[in-house]
Amino acid sequence: MSITNSYFSKNNTLISNSFTNTGRNPVTELFFGNMITSQYPNGYSRFIFDLDLTLLKEKYNDGTISSCDADMKHTLRMTNTSTFSLEFLNSSTSQGRQRATSFDLILFRIPFIDDNPNQPQLWDEGVGYDFADLQYNIELDRNYSERPSNWYQTTTISNWTENGIYNNQNVGTVPFSSLTIVDIQHFQFGNENVEFDMTDEINDILFGTLNNVSGWGIAFRPQIETLTGLSNTYEVQFFTRHTQTFYEPFLETTYNDIIDDDRNLFSLGKINKLYLYLYENGNPINLDYFPSVNIIDNAGNPIDGLTGLTTCQRTKGIYEVEIPPLIGYKTPCTFSDQWYDLKINGFSIASILNDFTLQPFKSVYQIGTASQDPKIYGFDYYGIKQDEKIFNTDIRKVGVVIKQAYTTNKLLQKVDAFYRIYVREGQTEVQVQDWTKINRTPNEYYFLFDTRDKIPNEYYIDLKVESSGEVNTYKKQIKFQIVDYK
Repeated sequence: MSITNSYFSKNNTLISNSFTNTGRNPVTELFFGNMITSQYPNGYSRFIFDLDLTLLKEKYNDGTISSCDADMKHTLRMTNTSTFSLEFLNSSTSQGRQRATSFDLILFRIPFIDDNPNQPQLWDEGVGYDFADLQYNIELDRNYSERPSNWYQTTTISNWTENGIYNNQNVGTVPFSSLTIVDIQHFQFGNENVEFDMTDEINDILFGTLNNVSGWGIAFRPQIETLTGLSNTYEVQFFTRHTQTFYEPFLETTYNDIIDDDRNLFSLGKINKLYLYLYENGNPINLDYFPSVNIIDNAGNPIDGLTGLTTCQRTKGIYEVEIPPLIGYKTPCTFSDQWYDLKINGFSIASILNDFTLQPFKSVYQIGTASQDPKIYGFDYYGIKQDEKIFNTDIRKVGVVIKQAYTTNKLLQKVDAFYRIYVREGQTEVQVQDWTKINRTPNEYYFLFDTRDKIPNEYYIDLKVESSGEVNTYKKQIKFQIVDYK
């Protein structure tokens, strides 16, 4: 599985019945109850944001995101400011507000005007920083602003259809019941991070069935917002896009682009996968549409039931076909895979004929009286140098040479190898990409690392190999830095 991160293009916190703007604040404070201020004795807040989906759309349109599986998932992630220490539980914030526990947050789509998708409610982030209860002298405090957006206004010359976007009493122009609720998340302790599932929402945008969305919002359930008789204010805080930490909020998209090529290890009695790789001057290039595949025996005859096999695009320039188990053949024997109906930019290309050797059943399965000893591995790399500084405009192909440890040339053909990427904050490892299988082709192991959606920082790559029931992790195999290109 690979990931692509999409970051916020703008965000703001709307405070009920207030013109206060906090668009530049590094933290959003979602609260309900008694605000303990003379201006707004009771209230609540809502967080709104929009996403920059440019890179995600590019990867979807150019085939980088696979068409082979329907398991693409989109998760909104925001880091809770109190997630770092259990000492924050059941305590108060620096503003004297009680940290909220046992509550639900909703993720909703900002509604269109009159429910018309051609009329989105466009809004500006604003230049404010301070919340209402941080005012000291409004005239001198340049961090305080009442410029839009706020509870009432989207821009200087336009207002929300309903103040605060919707009415939590379920009345008015935009009642709560008319909202599109994308997801609901329960917070038991109040220090959990946001993990909203936006899969259907974002897929609809990518597929073109949902257009002109102007953003989304996060809020407490109406039943919580409308609680009365509270003597305190309860709140939860999350980092916004203006944080100076590594914990910038983002949409995480995961998709399966793993290549597991069996051409050199094609075995009797199991499902095997074959791939077609296309390049133009060394760069991946797509066909106009998916090709078809025939499997041909060594006499040149197509095999019944293995003609016209459908393919899919595993990633940009790489097409996959899945071959049902071959049985009843004397092994080893040679077959061919014929890829046909090939067209690039409207030009037809002659069919491509490749060979593979069908190996005996025992080449994959070891059955006998002796147990398998675990192996120790050694690694060489290319594509990223140790301690290299990489611009955040690069896409690097990282090759991993896997060999038996303490040898110089005993390369291994088939290994279940994985990598993970993380940054370090003190003694804490902050995950950037979870364990992901390394691609295996007939001539190399590799993975692609796209820096364009990574925050400048120092990164580490660990490797993991599974062998004979053991899982061995090799720490800090590669260390490098991503730097801004300006």
